[in-house]
Amino acid sequence: MREAFRDELAALSGQLAEMCGLAVSAMERATRALLECDLSLAEEVIDDHECIADRNRRIEEAAFRLLVLQQPVASELRLVVASMHIAADVDRMGALAVHVASVARLRHPECAVPDEVRASFAEMGAQSVQLARTAQEVLLSRDPDAAARLRDEDDAVDIEHRHLFTLLLDRNWHDGVCSAVDVALLGRYYERFADHAVEIGKRVVFEATGGLPVYKKLA
Repeated sequence: MREAFRDELAALSGQLAEMCGLAVSAMERATRALLECDLSLAEEVIDDHECIADRNRRIEEAAFRLLVLQQPVASELRLVVASMHIAADVDRMGALAVHVASVARLRHPECAVPDEVRASFAEMGAQSVQLARTAQEVLLSRDPDAAARLRDEDDAVDIEHRHLFTLLLDRNWHDGVCSAVDVALLGRYYERFADHAVEIGKRVVFEATGGLPVYKKLA
């Protein structure tokens, strides 16, 4: 009975990693759609989000079933409970990728980001996707040390996010209010995407140790 339970826990971890991989792909494609003004790719990201949302529902149902039928204790209980939270984090990551793709679609055939900030968004996109990839690896390895390092790796995204606001507040900004709003929102989407990847790491640390590292709270 317990062997079957452990197999179900392992399957749950694998499903979370696969779901995280979908979010990685979504943000990677959303960034390309944004920078390359690719309407079909933006619409693909938007349409594909239901797959991530469906994974979230199935993982939540599986976790509740394990709680009811197996009555897990200690580390097993932490894993099941954390899995529900992680699935919600990944679902939110997918939704943030959709937000990026939606801005790209809204401004098509024009590019939603001016030339002055294209490099910043290319960098934020690459950094955010890499954080999510690391989170996916952590979901498979369950390595608390690697999970804890996600917080430090997030610093690069935060720095780039602050740099965007420096550009927006510069008196030499000549791309108008509408463009400034797009840039501010897009920067926020990438920053939050990265924060949710960090949150996944936090939850893996909790699973392994029962303690929580001190990170900034998600809004």
